[in-house]
Amino acid sequence: MTEETSPLVLVPLPGSERDAAPGFVPAARSLEPDHPVEATLVLRRANALPSEGGVRSRDEFASRFGAAEDDVATVVARLHQLGLTILSTDAASRRVRISGDVTTVNRVFGTELLAATSTAPDGTEVEHRHRTGSLSIPADLDGIITAVLGLDDRPQSRAQFRVAAPHAAATSYTPVQLGTSYRFPAGTDGTGQTIAIIELGGGYAEVDLDSYFAGLGVARPGVSAVGVDGAQNGGGTDPSGADGEVLLDIEVAGALAPGANYLVYFAPNTDAGFLDAVAEAAHATPTPAAISISWGQSEDQWTAQARTAMDDAFADAAALGASVTAAAGDNGSSDGASDGRDHADFPASSPHVLACGGTRLVGGQETVWNNGAGRGATGGGVSDVFPRPSWQSAVAVPGGTGRGVPDVAAVADPETGYEVLVDGRRAVYGGTSAVAPLWAALIARLVQSLGSPLGLAHPRLYALGTGFTDVTTGDNGNYHATPGWDACTGLGTPDGEALLEALRRAA
Repeated sequence: MTEETSPLVLVPLPGSERDAAPGFVPAARSLEPDHPVEATLVLRRANALPSEGGVRSRDEFASRFGAAEDDVATVVARLHQLGLTILSTDAASRRVRISGDVTTVNRVFGTELLAATSTAPDGTEVEHRHRTGSLSIPADLDGIITAVLGLDDRPQSRAQFRVAAPHAAATSYTPVQLGTSYRFPAGTDGTGQTIAIIELGGGYAEVDLDSYFAGLGVARPGVSAVGVDGAQNGGGTDPSGADGEVLLDIEVAGALAPGANYLVYFAPNTDAGFLDAVAEAAHATPTPAAISISWGQSEDQWTAQARTAMDDAFADAAALGASVTAAAGDNGSSDGASDGRDHADFPASSPHVLACGGTRLVGGQETVWNNGAGRGATGGGVSDVFPRPSWQSAVAVPGGTGRGVPDVAAVADPETGYEVLVDGRRAVYGGTSAVAPLWAALIARLVQSLGSPLGLAHPRLYALGTGFTDVTTGDNGNYHATPGWDACTGLGTPDGEALLEALRRAA
């Protein structure tokens, strides 16, 4: 009896439990036994990251906090023996990419993959591979493999942007005007810095970028697309969908930090694709000053293994010197859930991510963005899965012991939104999607002036006591703006000049 046909001893993989997708029904066609499947495996760290943080060199990080060479070799040899193909390995980010047919994957990971249709986070109906319950792994790899992602390739996240209805915008701003309002530091433009942007769909056309930046009178920044897990820049084909997210991100950040270099990572909208894009950006050379993310989903719609793997990737980014900014969500304190409870949006709720909430700006005065039920409001609240970090111990996070969201804010109301160009059409966009790239651009300019990366910026920002304009009016549903930090706009909106001065003094 050969290894491939002998009984295979499996053990459960903690955190891999997955519920049926919303609106799940079996697809009209079943998966063929030889249907190809790709997945991302995450391995344990050789050593735990120190709790005190700090920026590490790339070589030190890889040797101390990546996957041990022996672990990688053990996983590769065993999975190859079991009939899987190894597509790639990356010890620094602790990832192994594999492929195999449905029959082999089902056997090795103790699951049953089905063809299904379900309702995606953006409300559309999609067809995908589907699984429920928990996964297993070969017993001799127990403890080495910490996550298996991508077997179920249902859409994982939604873009956090909204388009102003025709004639609904009370006023609108170019990103350059907002840079002036928020006093982005004079004499800086992001030169010498890299900003990574994570996208899970859509794309951009060069002609749009040429036209947009020329219209602003801003030098066009360098923008390059990076494909991840087979995804590519698909610009110019989806003006009412994900193209809007991609161009909003590039145009906001690019107008505010035109001297920076931009890498736009396109990945499939799956848990594996999202993780792989973040890991590729975090471990890129050079390390980006900031990584901007405008996609997310309620915490409870992620498996525990996926949340942990993503949070670890954000910890990697911080340890290497990159600051991650993420949209806090556009559906108020409920995050769009229908269970009557409040939910924080992930990845914004990760303690290694600078969560970006939203405001409404009229006549120089800002209030919490909330246009009413179903019409958009800033996300914000308290995490159900991440404990309150030490740097939030001095602020009044309501109830429980969870991490409070957001950390910071800026304009997000589409009725006072951003003037952008998407697939040849000029429009006004809003959503916390716009806040993440705005803060990424500000971070790049701060890093340019300071001469050193911020990495995990939270401890310094929360300790400054200055550099923000407090927003004290409005609510996002069940949370209300208050003096100081609140679960609507965090510490407030930026005063870039004051932030830079305070960071210099603290340094």
